[in-house]
Amino acid sequence: MLRKFLSVQLFLFLCVAVTLVAQVKQVNVDNLPDDQIRRIVAEMKQNNLSMDDINSYAERKGVPPAEAEKLKTRIQMMGLDKTLDKRSNTALFQPDAQYKGRSFNDSDTSQVDLFRQNGNVEIIRKKRIFGADLFSNKNLTFEPNLRIPTPQNYKLAADDQLAIDVYGYNEMQYNLTVTSEGYIRIPNLGPVYVNGLTIEEAKTRITKQLSAIYSAINSRKTFVQVSLGNIRSIRVLLIGEIEKPGTYTLPSLTTIANALYVSGGPNDNGSFRAIDVIRNGRVIVTFDLYDFLTKGDLTNNIVLQDQDIVKVNPYQTRVELIGEVKRPAIFEAKESETLGNIIDYAGGYTDGSFKDNITAYRINNKEREVINIKKSEIAQFKLKSGDQFFVDSILNRFTNRVTISGAVFHPGNYGLEPGMTIKNLIDKADGIREEASLNRGIIRRLNEDFSPAIISFNLSDVLSGKSTILLKKEDSVVIFSKFDLRQSYDVTIKGQVNRPGVFPYADSMRLEDLVLLAGGLSDAASLKNVEISRRVRTDGLDNSADTVRAIVMKIDLTKDLNTIDGKSLILEPFDEIVIRKEPAYSAQANVSVDGEVLYPGQYAIISKREHISDVIRRSGGLKPEAFAEGAVLLRKTYINDADSTLLNYKLALFYSKLEDSSSISSVAKMMNRKYQLLGINLEDVLKRPGSKYDILLEEGDVLKIPKKLQTVQLFGEVYFPKKIRVDNGSSFKDYIRGAGGFTSAALKRRSYVVYPNGEVKSTRKIFFFNKYPKVKPGSEVFIPSKKEKKGLSVQESIGLISGLATVVLIFVTLMDKIK
Repeated sequence: MLRKFLSVQLFLFLCVAVTLVAQVKQVNVDNLPDDQIRRIVAEMKQNNLSMDDINSYAERKGVPPAEAEKLKTRIQMMGLDKTLDKRSNTALFQPDAQYKGRSFNDSDTSQVDLFRQNGNVEIIRKKRIFGADLFSNKNLTFEPNLRIPTPQNYKLAADDQLAIDVYGYNEMQYNLTVTSEGYIRIPNLGPVYVNGLTIEEAKTRITKQLSAIYSAINSRKTFVQVSLGNIRSIRVLLIGEIEKPGTYTLPSLTTIANALYVSGGPNDNGSFRAIDVIRNGRVIVTFDLYDFLTKGDLTNNIVLQDQDIVKVNPYQTRVELIGEVKRPAIFEAKESETLGNIIDYAGGYTDGSFKDNITAYRINNKEREVINIKKSEIAQFKLKSGDQFFVDSILNRFTNRVTISGAVFHPGNYGLEPGMTIKNLIDKADGIREEASLNRGIIRRLNEDFSPAIISFNLSDVLSGKSTILLKKEDSVVIFSKFDLRQSYDVTIKGQVNRPGVFPYADSMRLEDLVLLAGGLSDAASLKNVEISRRVRTDGLDNSADTVRAIVMKIDLTKDLNTIDGKSLILEPFDEIVIRKEPAYSAQANVSVDGEVLYPGQYAIISKREHISDVIRRSGGLKPEAFAEGAVLLRKTYINDADSTLLNYKLALFYSKLEDSSSISSVAKMMNRKYQLLGINLEDVLKRPGSKYDILLEEGDVLKIPKKLQTVQLFGEVYFPKKIRVDNGSSFKDYIRGAGGFTSAALKRRSYVVYPNGEVKSTRKIFFFNKYPKVKPGSEVFIPSKKEKKGLSVQESIGLISGLATVVLIFVTLMDKIK
């Protein structure tokens, strides 16, 4: 009995569990808090995922693509995308890196790779063997050209196809294939043996045989042309120190270079200079790739035959040449070659190389050896496998350089001549400029112990010949400009000018000049009460609280801007001028009236006391079909710059109190709209002009008066959201029933109605009943949804169910054993 009871309980438990799993809702990124987004980013970073991997990550988690895009937007809004873009598994090569006392710059990146392994930077030297890139270059191929004329030394064999063309007095064409016995069979003639013959030899034999059935051949009225059609395939064996040794089936026109290319070329131990072709048990040719690489010579690149063996021998001598040569690499050398030959293979020296001495590093029996090779010994220096040669660069210094800079016409580097003075250098630089300071110049010089020194001189004395100073190598002469030795002078003008700003000061500059530079006065400018502030320049120190910081002058200008109280106004450096607006000046301000009025359009605001009723009256009043209850007023979010700054400050404080980035985003979108809706009641405005409902107009206001509306729109948690025709006797619930009724997720007590004029009324609670607002024509009814209840995820629910089911089964089994 107990077992049956537990079995029934287990069945009911599993049913409930399956129902719970089925009710787990899909992930909605908009509802995820910021902490959850941060946990997701942390998990992605731990798995070394970037922003580009978000879609695949979301797919693994069962999140649809639309939500994955929202997740990417949320991560970017929270500034976490940069965290995911930082990868730490690879360290790139850093220019001028140091390793074991040696510097590596950009030119060394081809020879040195840096990578990070277990937090330690290691250096691995790549083997850049001269000629190896020939077989890894995708833009280079040695595929044989099958469309060229047949080589004269090409010998026919089985599976070759011959095209025989008989033309002239007789016309006939044959396409015949050489049989395995070496014959071609010509119709009405019989077999002709062509195996081992060249094309010319085969043509002679075939023409002789065809003359038996075409007698016009002997009288030279019929001619015979023989050419090679489809060629046969041959099998070639590639062995030795090669990347991919084996037997290859290749076209019969394949050369040694073709075979090497398809097999990947010599490996790290393979020779580029001793490649043997073995035919019938003996070496018939030895191919040297360096002949092709350095001279373009393919003389020994013979056409292979069936069953040929291409053998790549191991290299005997290899040396490395690095530094200031055109092609630094590892080179293979023959026994008779010297260091001079290796430099030739490297393309010679670079322009900045030091040729007088080459440093060699050689491996002896027990230790390494450093050898200095003079320029005269390079051509005869014998090589040993493993040698490393380093060609240094010339020193980055000059034997006779002096420099002049500053207020001269041609600053720069000049050659130092014997007995050269500062005046000689200035003359070479074409003299000093007009703004040069004649009181003092300097020479930057290195002492004998290479410590820096400054030597000053009087430029006037030098130019007049009173002072003579000899220059030394690497001296740097500086001639100062007067403009560089003083602060830049300027004046500022603000207020009612066309181009306010900061302008360079000039001697004897007047206020009139500055106004002209600023584009003249604006239409609103007032010539009275112009304010000029001027810096205070006094000697000594004054710490009193009444210290004057600026001199402020308030003046009235004449119409020609020339004089102040009959005197000309001369400006001083750093003066600031403010020209204010005329107190009674006012620019036009307009409002717009759209919709069902007699004269819609723009209207100027006559006075600061202009109301809505005033502009309705000026527009001719409402039309008979106008719907006053639906009238709305749109007002600009920002009226002026001051409002913009104040509102932005208030919004910043408001944003700081919001807990989630999604809330901040929705508020920001709302505030970035150009216009905001201002609810009005036009019926009350027209009934009681000048009342509190009849608000004052502002510049940019838009008044919209629609036609009579006959529908109601329903949104949210109803089964069929749609527009419904207005019925004067219908209530709130009647319209809900017209849309199919509330859904199970509807939050009825939070329902609300938005009226056409922007007014909003919500549902009220009276005891235990909901009192819904009245629905008017043109209204929009919104039914919000209930809050999503947070619970276990699908994986967590399945895990919990499985664990509980296991416990119940164990308990049932124990009860059976007890019985």
